[in-house]
Parts: sequence; structure tokens; C-alpha cells
Amino acid sequence: MNSSDKFLVSKDEKESAALELQRCLFDMLDLAQQGKQAHWNVTGMNFRSVHLQLDEIVSTAQSGADEIAERIATLGSSPDGNAASVASNSRLTPYPTGFQSFENTLVLFSGSVEKSVAGLREARQALSNTDVVSEDLTIGLTAELEKHLWMLRSQAMK
Repeated sequence: MNSSDKFLVSKDEKESAALELQRCLFDMLDLAQQGKQAHWNVTGMNFRSVHLQLDEIVSTAQSGADEIAERIATLGSSPDGNAASVASNSRLTPYPTGFQSFENTLVLFSGSVEKSVAGLREARQALSNTDVVSEDLTIGLTAELEKHLWMLRSQAMK
């Protein structure tokens, strides 16, 4: 074995990493869609600030989903972003339809961001000994979403 071989990811490790990332992709795509649902339906006194903040989180989720999908493809697997697949496989609780007060929006959407972060952390743990590039991707996205979560929760504090 060549000394540089220790840095190569095996076929099995690539497939395993792609599966972990695919779970995160489902969550990120769902989070982005839930963010738009919340964005369109938030009401109340703090409407504007929450409305704008939700778009920032949607942007993070969409760019994160794109990075994850491209990493899956880089690993040699085909990323699945079909709406039916996302609906069937996302680990997030479905977001309700209808108008929601800004307080309820903060609680509901914080729960979705929190579940997304938990999924990323789970993937990071699984990837830590096999694919450090994918692990790094999950770490960076976790940091961004945790910052958004902090800001959401700060608005909900009384």
C-alpha cells in the first residue's frame, strides 16, 4: 500500500457517505420548503423581521442542499431531490398549512431547524472516520443553521 492510499476513500466508504449525505439532503430540501411555507404565512406584529429572517434561512438551506447534492455526485452516487422522495424521507415534522402567528412560526420553524441540525450532527459522527470532506461539509452547515436557530430562539424569548 502506497503511503498516500491512506487518504483515499474506498468505494464502500463513498457509498456509505453518500447515504448519510442523502438523508441530510432530504432534510435540507424540506427545511427550505418549510421556510417558504412559514415565510408566506407568518402574521403578527413582528411579521417583517420574521418574514425576512425566514428567507435568510431558506437561502442557507438551499445552498446547503446544493453543496450536499454535489458532494453526493462527487462520491459517485446520484442525489435524489424529487419532491415525493423528500416528502417520504425527510426527518422533519411536516409544517402546518394556514396562517401562523409570528410566535407560533418561531416555535414551529425552530423545531424544524433543530431537527435538521440533529440530522447533520448524526451524519458528521458517521462520516468522521470515513470521509473528512463530507464531514467538514456537515460541520460548516451545522454552524450556519445553529446560528440561525439561536436568532430564531432569541426572538421567542420573553
